[in-house]
Amino acid sequence: MVEGLPPNGAVARAAAGHHWQHLEFMTADLVDLMARMLTDFRNANRAEKAPMAPYPDPVWRPGQPSKKQRKKKARREAAEARAGYMRIVAQVTPEHAERG
Repeated sequence: MVEGLPPNGAVARAAAGHHWQHLEFMTADLVDLMARMLTDFRNANRAEKAPMAPYPDPVWRPGQPSKKQRKKKARREAAEARAGYMRIVAQVTPEHAERG
């Protein structure tokens, strides 16, 4: 029953978790490569005293978290680490534990 369904149909997207196919991933890789090559060319032909340009950010791909998601995760991990540290301080030296 599922054999005749198109590779970019709703069932395939649900199974993969995204709608990208191999061609889109290859195109994203080519865009990243061309951007790096352009940056290398500009750095090779820049003025001697000019600073080197950094490589551009890679193109977004499915499954990669956005910048907002990465910042949110970093804040959550920092809060968990701080809570763990404060728990250890409270157990080892109760007189230095923050009360709140």
